[in-house]
Amino acid sequence: MNRLLLSILLLIIVSCSPLRRYQDLPEVQAWDKEIVKFEELDKSEKYSADAILFAGSSSIRLWSTLEQDMAPYPIIQRGFGGSKLSDVAVYAERIFEPHPCKAIVLFIGNDISGSDKDKSPEEVAELFKILLKIIRKSHPNTPVFWIEVTPCSSRWKVWPEIQKATALIRKECEKQKNAYTIRTDFAFLNSEGKPKDELFISDKLHLNPQGYAVWTEIIKKELGKVVAMPAAEITVQRSKKI
Repeated sequence: MNRLLLSILLLIIVSCSPLRRYQDLPEVQAWDKEIVKFEELDKSEKYSADAILFAGSSSIRLWSTLEQDMAPYPIIQRGFGGSKLSDVAVYAERIFEPHPCKAIVLFIGNDISGSDKDKSPEEVAELFKILLKIIRKSHPNTPVFWIEVTPCSSRWKVWPEIQKATALIRKECEKQKNAYTIRTDFAFLNSEGKPKDELFISDKLHLNPQGYAVWTEIIKKELGKVVAMPAAEITVQRSKKI
């Protein structure tokens, strides 16, 4: 009888899960192959417990110079396709739990894109809270950084909605311990307040090398305020000043 009651209780909990509405969607289940690839890497590669784990959508996946750009911080790169916050949240345990790390950096920019399937800013913020809660199960004190969505011409029509979601996430991070947002908009808008297309590839959505260079400067600066630089690099920098 106790087992039956426990099974019923677990069924109720699962059915009431805020991610339940997403996890059975074909487009969400389709990402399983990408997550399996990550799991295979987890078995074959050795990662430093001092690494910075970068996760999220295609801007993380396409960052081919991430390891060099973030040096001397060791990194773990876990970006997949055009993933959304709902996708990352569904697979979060499998992405983050295997990795002790010094910090987690997230960039997920596809939940508000101008599609008829767009989420509301409130829904985006709620998913961020859910994702953070899942991460905290395995990383209770690890600093988590949210890279705010970068303004770009291809999604300029929905920029006001993106800004609303960003403001809500920023407020949530202000409430949470060891949760931070990284602003990028100021570096990607020109004097007229429009996106700098010269920092993007032809789709006006994904960054080109110059755009990633801007990202690198901003992100490393913000990381450095919270995450200590590896000791070997500190020694090198001190010797240069002598």
